[in-house]
Amino acid sequence: MDKQKPTLAIYGIQDREEYEHPFYVHDHNMAFMQNGEVKWFLQQERISRRKRDNTFYLHLKEILKEKKLLTGDYDLVFVDNVVGRTFLTRRGDARFEAPINLNLATGLEKGKCWWFGLEKEAWVLNHELAHMFSCLPFFGNFKENSLLVHFDGGASLSNFSAAIYKNDKLEWVEYHWDLKPYSTIYNANALVFAIIGARLPEQNSVPGKFMGFAGWGTPRKELKEWLFQHQFFHDIWGKTSVFFKGAKNDFGVELKSFDLKNPFIQDVAASLQEIFIEQILQKLRELKETTGTENLYYTGGSALNIVANTRILESGLFKQLFIPPSTEDSGLALGAAAFAEWEKHGSVKIHNSYLNNWGIGNYQTVYNSETIQQVAELLVDGKVISICNGFGEAGPRALGNRSILALANSKKLAKEISMNKKGREWYRPLAPVALEKNTRYFTGKPEIHPLSKFMLLDFKVLPENREEIAGAVHADGTARFQTVFNGKENPFLFDLLEYLDREHGVKALINTSFNRKGEPIVHTDDDALVAATVMKLDAVVLNGKIQFIQT
Repeated sequence: MDKQKPTLAIYGIQDREEYEHPFYVHDHNMAFMQNGEVKWFLQQERISRRKRDNTFYLHLKEILKEKKLLTGDYDLVFVDNVVGRTFLTRRGDARFEAPINLNLATGLEKGKCWWFGLEKEAWVLNHELAHMFSCLPFFGNFKENSLLVHFDGGASLSNFSAAIYKNDKLEWVEYHWDLKPYSTIYNANALVFAIIGARLPEQNSVPGKFMGFAGWGTPRKELKEWLFQHQFFHDIWGKTSVFFKGAKNDFGVELKSFDLKNPFIQDVAASLQEIFIEQILQKLRELKETTGTENLYYTGGSALNIVANTRILESGLFKQLFIPPSTEDSGLALGAAAFAEWEKHGSVKIHNSYLNNWGIGNYQTVYNSETIQQVAELLVDGKVISICNGFGEAGPRALGNRSILALANSKKLAKEISMNKKGREWYRPLAPVALEKNTRYFTGKPEIHPLSKFMLLDFKVLPENREEIAGAVHADGTARFQTVFNGKENPFLFDLLEYLDREHGVKALINTSFNRKGEPIVHTDDDALVAATVMKLDAVVLNGKIQFIQT
């Protein structure tokens, strides 16, 4: 690779079937980096408006034309998938074929590439490493003596992989499918799909829904043993009566349907969640003991499980824990580009989470104190305000630039936003956003972990403070805070929270992603106006300017 050249990284492996919805492959994305800095980042769903879009191979040529990148002088890197290592556009004018290996490489592998009329040098980075290196754009170089872990539904040759980083070298510890039964709980388990009432097109939304639902129940030892005994009822597709019979015979519980308000069903969900947590903690303890590593970089779709993340942190196994905001497949191109830039320059710059800038390169958030005051007064008056400022967030979580905000003290308002405006299920919680000092106030913790700025942890809210954020506290008394640590992270959101606290004693807001159920987070100001109108929100802030929605 040439140190003088930028890097273009693509995750766009074609799915096995052409369904109307993503199946094995999802979240196509692309990143362009130069001298260790992200210049452009694109999550395909944001511009196509198709949730979890996996059709990059259909649109790549037109997308590259926008930035005149069809024949640019850059290093080209692809990310593979468990379904294959070949990238092929529909017309065949771009084709990349990677070598087929029985073992995971520890770096880039050169392949054969035909690129819009020319032969071009190109490389592949395995899915596992792309996940791990998605940490670099947000945390900088790996710390010495660190454990790098990826855990998801399936990567290149594993669903779980671990490597150690010592003396500036990467070495695989293990990679395998041994933990597949546990990641499968969230994306391919018949019982879980039946409980949630999910169909195949909704499979990528099941993990978030099930994690939210599990918070309504209580893990029970006898249920965990029962679920293990029956292999989590993972194969009862179309024959859920097997589960009902087991519940009656073994627990005397009469079930005719999956009533989500039934305590037994809730406890089953909580027990499955606890099983997942126990298994990942057990594996991490084993790796800590065998490697002696001090820090953990944790990635993959499973790292979006905030309950498990919190337990990992609280276990004290590692001195420091790092999880990137785009830890699932939406960050694969970022990881691949970061790996190439790291190899070329020895380092990658640290970025904030607002990297989704394709097609919105001229967006700048300009506001004044009057705007902050006006938005604050609207919120205090019980209005629901949406935000579309600057670049969008990398990853699946809205962190203040593509958010819907409202007072957090009303369960009624929270229900109105979540169920009526967004179309979400009753059991799914909303999250609060607060300044660091106020996250400490609500939780009683003297220090708040930095991962809280990415909404990757949950916290027990002090009972005496729960009413203040009743609309954002889950059934189990926890809340998934987004903590704003300083004004540099998000100036508009920081100033708004500061004003609300100082002038009105409002210490937190609801922060939920700016989209309706089944739709991607809004990207452009046009998207924002359409979505705000459809959801009948009160106003939208577009790059610092308030626009009221006519209903």
